[in-house]
Amino acid sequence: MDMEHGEELEIARAFDLSGRVAVITGGASGIGRATAIILAGAGASVVLGDINGPGAEEVAGHITAKGGRASAVTMDVTVRAEVDALVDRAMTEFGRVDVMGNIAGIAHRKLVAELSDEEFEHVMSTNLRGTLYGCQAAIRVMSGQGSGSIINIASGAIDSPFPTLATYAMTKAAVAMLTKTLATEVAPLGIRVNALAPGTILTRFSRPHFVDEHGEVVPEKLEAFKQMAAEQAPLGRIGHPSDIGWTILYLVSDIADFVTGQILRPNGGVAMPW
Repeated sequence: MDMEHGEELEIARAFDLSGRVAVITGGASGIGRATAIILAGAGASVVLGDINGPGAEEVAGHITAKGGRASAVTMDVTVRAEVDALVDRAMTEFGRVDVMGNIAGIAHRKLVAELSDEEFEHVMSTNLRGTLYGCQAAIRVMSGQGSGSIINIASGAIDSPFPTLATYAMTKAAVAMLTKTLATEVAPLGIRVNALAPGTILTRFSRPHFVDEHGEVVPEKLEAFKQMAAEQAPLGRIGHPSDIGWTILYLVSDIADFVTGQILRPNGGVAMPW
């Protein structure tokens, strides 16, 4: 977007993703699901990847039923070949990749003293290695296009230490630094790289706080969790997946073409670092 004419851009055109293609990992639920639906609503063709294949298919079906274009792939972000295949699917089906949303991730809660090697490797492989593989796969195709936007998901856990979240926070802090470093490397190729560090978002990550021993939601616990999150946030409410999805739409749109290497914090004001 030409800066001299940016202020004259119509709002609808500013966020229009028609003709563009987005690849989203973790697309079966939560932030990934919301992002896929929002980007598709803005006109993008979406390729969803998730280890939960049926869940990804459901989201793709929802998008196509609304008149959008979407397909789903069962894949594991810890396997480089499967991440590459997800991006290749987008290239084969739609001919390009304009957005790479590395959203897949897992939560983990355990004291450092009790952490096993297996747990550490699993969290690192999913949250950090999976994001790295997604970045590398995207660069492979975006560099030839001379354009593209990569979005990574960090966490509010990078700003404040909290007992039992060390491993999760370490992976997300690494994602933040990966984002900033990569942004400097690929800017000459026309590729932008940004990350989000969300606050408390009502997703499956939060479920352990308000389910019973059978995994069923306990309404009283759910309301108490929402209230706790609201009390911590200056804006007075818990976050929702769509809050993150709309922020991602901004970052991948033309109006953000001067934004790269940034860690945006849609968190209700819980953390306000420089």
